[in-house]
Amino acid sequence: MRLRLAGKSLLNRRGTILLTILSLTIGILLVLGINHLRTQVKESFNNTLSGTDLIVGARGGALNLLLYSVFHMGSSSHTIRWQTYEELAKHSQVKWIIPLAMGDSHKGHRVVATTPDFFAHYAYGKKQNLSFSAGKSFSGKYDLVIGAAVARKLGYQVGDKIVLAHGLAQVSLAKHDDSPFIITGVLSPTGTPVDKSLYISLAGMAAIHEGWQSGVQIPASKKQLPQTAQKQVLQDAHEHDHSGEEHHDHHAHDQSLSAIFVGLNNRASTFAVQRQINQYTGEPLQAIIPGLALAELWQLVGSVETAFNLIAWLVVIAGLLGMTTSLLASLSQRQREFAILRSLGAGPWYLFVLVILEVLFICSSAILFAIALLTLLLWLLQPWLLSEWGIQLSLNFMTQQQGYYLLAILLSSVVLSLVPAFNACRRALGDGLSVKY
Repeated sequence: MRLRLAGKSLLNRRGTILLTILSLTIGILLVLGINHLRTQVKESFNNTLSGTDLIVGARGGALNLLLYSVFHMGSSSHTIRWQTYEELAKHSQVKWIIPLAMGDSHKGHRVVATTPDFFAHYAYGKKQNLSFSAGKSFSGKYDLVIGAAVARKLGYQVGDKIVLAHGLAQVSLAKHDDSPFIITGVLSPTGTPVDKSLYISLAGMAAIHEGWQSGVQIPASKKQLPQTAQKQVLQDAHEHDHSGEEHHDHHAHDQSLSAIFVGLNNRASTFAVQRQINQYTGEPLQAIIPGLALAELWQLVGSVETAFNLIAWLVVIAGLLGMTTSLLASLSQRQREFAILRSLGAGPWYLFVLVILEVLFICSSAILFAIALLTLLLWLLQPWLLSEWGIQLSLNFMTQQQGYYLLAILLSSVVLSLVPAFNACRRALGDGLSVKY
């Protein structure tokens, strides 16, 4: 009978109860969501590159080198000479080396010029190698490999022809229309920036930039030559036509690079090789260790994380204080209810426990609603975040840390409920069974 009356009391105050649950749900949702997003973003960034000991680039900021070479954010201010790459490849401690040249794009997606070694040695996650869902690596000058997100978003498949654009703008008027590429392979999804990129050979990059200066294509001048000179030109062209491939490869080796990925024979020599590269006299270089650069990145954004967490917890605290205030305000209106419960044999401590149970019901309901709502949001946003930002969000967000957060919220609600509970107990003892009007 007493529990039935307590339940009817909750139903009678359902409007206030629902609003209190809603405010708490929003706060708990923010706490769980921000913590899960922070953890997943860190894990996604940390899993982007695995097994690469050093990243070499022109001297500048370590974070800038990491962002544009691995995450394709921003661009390099200076480049590396090809001769430097060749000298580094001969180092006794270098096991493998991957050159990267960037600067072009296709419909907002980065184009990366490299060698087939990229697909053999690049690893992500727990040293997982790249694989092809269709086709194979590029072999010809105008062959191209695309990431899974590019294929899915633009509807491309093996055999399609595409035109690359000069520069990194979403919409570019400077296009390499005279040199279309043919898609020879589509990479399997990785959940990294690789999915949103396109890959060509260094020879292909050099070929499409012949006749370009400062980002502008210089049209070839057509001069009228004497007939004898025309014959000589045609004869020279015929004699050297068979060496066209070597001609382009020569230019490919003359081009500059944006960055170099390096894998070492012995990871214990990482710091020694890094120091040697940083002290290289041929040109100003810097070598960074990906893990240390990522740690610097998280340290840089640590204050932002703290601010978001603080806001989320303030929303939770505001919800808990609002719940406590609502209970205190309702005590005067519930004197008749408490008098009836006392007449049925309920003691002051029963009323004390009743108020605490009501708070636990409100808080537990808010937690369940927050978990259900966050699961729904993750399920809806997961494909979009993966395709647009390359962030793989797991639906399983209930970690041990999240459990501690929920337990802290429950305990806080119980502590705050002691105030209205003691107040209800004191009034029950003071007022007895009488109801004052």
